[in-house]
Amino acid sequence: MIGAIGKLDGSLLGNIVGDLGKSSAGQVVGGGVGASFGALLSEGASRTIETMQQAEQVSLKALRGEAETRDVVDAVMSAEQSLQSAIAIRDKIVTAYLEISRMAI
Repeated sequence: MIGAIGKLDGSLLGNIVGDLGKSSAGQVVGGGVGASFGALLSEGASRTIETMQQAEQVSLKALRGEAETRDVVDAVMSAEQSLQSAIAIRDKIVTAYLEISRMAI
């Protein structure tokens, strides 16, 4: 259900600042800044998907009586934070694109 949305970790904005240009293994990604930024966005999207899928799984466990309410709330709040981060990043990228497209050459 949520697999098609994409994954961004709730701390994605902090990771962008702290890990810019690094792969998930902590090594510098080759291929220049463009490749690093693309890899960073891809990794962030993957983490957001995982967070949302985890929240969905915990919610389903709660419906079956296998999970505590606190676990569900924590998972859903984490997924919401991840989604909000993804939306904020998307909005910034769109705004930057529109600014660049308005520039006179």
